[in-house]
Amino acid sequence: MLREVLGAVFLRMTLVLFFDGECGFCTRSVRKLNRLDRKGIVDFAPLQGTLSKELGLEEFADKRGGTMVILQESDGQRFYKGDALILLGKSLGQPWAILANCFAVFPKALRDAMYDFVAKNRYLIAGKNDACGLPDERLRERMRD
Repeated sequence: MLREVLGAVFLRMTLVLFFDGECGFCTRSVRKLNRLDRKGIVDFAPLQGTLSKELGLEEFADKRGGTMVILQESDGQRFYKGDALILLGKSLGQPWAILANCFAVFPKALRDAMYDFVAKNRYLIAGKNDACGLPDERLRERMRD
């Protein structure tokens, strides 16, 4: 019994961030998150990939305003839009957790509307990726297909 409890405490909590692999804004954000996530909590997978298809998530890459999806592997719970940003910020630790808590103060409808605005304009903000830049080794280790 004690071994099971201690094992659960020391298990690495992993989040899988599904992102639009064709979006320049999204791929640059993933690269930045990879650098910020010093604890190695977040893994990454493109919404156009195999894992996304297996989980039925590919629809979230919609060009008119898709959304990232975060899968919490410990319990299979999924987070979308503003809720995903809040979980991500809290998972990264300070100062990101403070910003996430500030963002959480806004009503869910407003948070999601702000997220939707950026999502709908992401190709205007950063363009579309026609060619995939090579990720660094640490990011390659954390990428799933």
